[in-house]
Amino acid sequence: MLSPKYLEENFRTVRKNTVVIAEEIPADKYSFIAAPGVKSVGEMLAHVAVSPRWQIDLHTNGVRAVDFPLFAARLAKARADEQALQTKEQIVAALKDGGEQFAAFLAGMSAAQLEETISFPPPIQPAVKTRMEMLLSVKEHEMHHRAQLMLVQRMLGIVPHLTRQREAAVAARA
Repeated sequence: MLSPKYLEENFRTVRKNTVVIAEEIPADKYSFIAAPGVKSVGEMLAHVAVSPRWQIDLHTNGVRAVDFPLFAARLAKARADEQALQTKEQIVAALKDGGEQFAAFLAGMSAAQLEETISFPPPIQPAVKTRMEMLLSVKEHEMHHRAQLMLVQRMLGIVPHLTRQREAAVAARA
């Protein structure tokens, strides 16, 4: 079974890499939109910074069932929190602070809490998830957006840091 410590360490790695991307993209490119209907760089990073907050609230309060009114209320709060982050400095600070808050939250979970289940109304499938599944989804969600941001970096002429690191390691072995 995955432990709270494992979740914490893995989330810290993911967030560290997201922060590097946020720092490497120039502030004047935070308004860049890769395609119609897609969030700007700044909007995407603000979304990533804010999205773990509802999971902290949900699991801290021991919620055992999520319904549509609860989800809609959290979505509205998240959108307001995202819109409050207007500058690169605010977004990077929110990524760093929120990342530490979420990692510490993960470290404080118990194995028993991770096994607890939460139910969802139809048509959501599966209708029951463990807290572990829900908490893993935070990392998966962030990695999804980070992949988008790495493509945006390429569009802006920036080689992503993980690519640079891999290329340097290959060159060092040659």
